[in-house]
Amino acid sequence: MLIGDVARRSGVSARMLRHYESLGLLRPTGRTGAGYREYSEEDIRRIFHIESLRSLGLSLREVARALEDPGFRPSELIDDLIRQARERIATETELLTRLRRIDAAGPAGWEDVLQAVALLHALGSESPGKRQRAALSAGEGGSVPVEALVEATLSEADPIVAGALRWALAQSGGAGLVLLAEGLGSPVAEVRRRAVQAVAEVPERDATVLLVDALADHDVVVRRSAALALGAREVADAVPELIEMVVEEANDVDAADALSALARDPVLADRIAAGLVDRLGNGTAGSPARLRQRQRLAQALADIPGDTAARALAELSRDEDRTVALTAAYVIGLRDTR
Repeated sequence: MLIGDVARRSGVSARMLRHYESLGLLRPTGRTGAGYREYSEEDIRRIFHIESLRSLGLSLREVARALEDPGFRPSELIDDLIRQARERIATETELLTRLRRIDAAGPAGWEDVLQAVALLHALGSESPGKRQRAALSAGEGGSVPVEALVEATLSEADPIVAGALRWALAQSGGAGLVLLAEGLGSPVAEVRRRAVQAVAEVPERDATVLLVDALADHDVVVRRSAALALGAREVADAVPELIEMVVEEANDVDAADALSALARDPVLADRIAAGLVDRLGNGTAGSPARLRQRQRLAQALADIPGDTAARALAELSRDEDRTVALTAAYVIGLRDTR
């Protein structure tokens, strides 16, 4: 079979067949009397073998090795092809994501497109300074889609950059709450911690709902962040966790301030005082940890109005530990001067 017939039957151009021959991949079985290449059925089968291997992404050098090297191990080559394919998919996926984000920003012209590209690129920079500047620019109206801001926020480890990103998200209102809710459902505790901090800076009602749900998180840092944010919003659901924070000396000053704000509601004031009093008897009597705990509880009761808090402070002023008693007496004096 002549080269033209082979090209038509195989779909491989005559030029490519000659190239294969020049590389030693393919050798026509013979020549006609006029000197034309003549291909046998075995030659045609080899052509299809070459094309099949090329379709897997092999280079011509790799194809030659696969066909000629008796020690060739297909599994090694396939593993390498799988790795290369995954890298290409990851690159293309990243490009597709970036294009979708630019499209979501609704660019009016090429200048907007270029600005969005620059900001997205900066958000992925290895330089914290560049990431921070990109976040601040986004918060001031830069062309960065909220999806990109949420993704950057949930993955940012630098606290300064993370703060800038949360601020930028807060400027967009509740636009990113759906995605942040997904972050709160992440199996990775660190992602949930970043998500709850970001939600805490969004003032919308839907954000409050997410924070209440976060109080049930099994990660203590997530629960405490949600409780402090809810305390600032004067949401009563935060009371048990805030009391626990005072007891455990975890951001206890902030927790006590939040309880004080919540106690402006007389009904809540009694509930908070009862919760604090209930913890006074916990712990090993006379232990240093218990004494410090009682001091913190006395200090927390200082700004809780009502008879329950007053009676608890009076009892603490007679505590066997002098430091606790003096703390309670001092607090009572402050309450009496108000």
